[in-house]
Amino acid sequence: MPLGATEKPAGAISPMSGTGEPADGKNEWVATADDTAPIQRGRPFQAGQSGNPEGRPKGSRNKATLALESLLDGEAEALTRKAIELALGGDMPALRLCLDRILPARRDRPVTFEMPAINGAEDAKAAAAALLAAVSSGSLTPSEAVEIGKLIDAYVKAVEVTEVLDRLEKLEQKL
Repeated sequence: MPLGATEKPAGAISPMSGTGEPADGKNEWVATADDTAPIQRGRPFQAGQSGNPEGRPKGSRNKATLALESLLDGEAEALTRKAIELALGGDMPALRLCLDRILPARRDRPVTFEMPAINGAEDAKAAAAALLAAVSSGSLTPSEAVEIGKLIDAYVKAVEVTEVLDRLEKLEQKL
């Protein structure tokens, strides 16, 4: 018997709610009326397994989405025209919708600020100080500085690996 499950007296049947679960909400074993093997209520599958191990096929479409697409099929031009008319009439949500389609949100922007050259790992400290200064002056946002900091870190790691490989090659040549 599973841990935490209770056994009902022979012939007892748990009243079921309309959901297929016992009315008391517990995962329990219930004896059938004719005293045959107990029926498990609750979670019938092992953890990590389901009744459909293959899962939903890739690329399958939601039925509701397909139904909406069939309703709107052929109406795209009329709906677009109406949205434009509403936007021109001053409807702010319609105006926002139209502008979002015309001019999508900008994801990145070029940034310019003074940063010293990085030739080795020791130069990373000066570059980080320049990043902090650019953020404090308002030239860069903190999120932009984080992204540039990642670039600096990747460059420094590449320089360090190159230096280590050069030293290793020189040691191997001496042997």
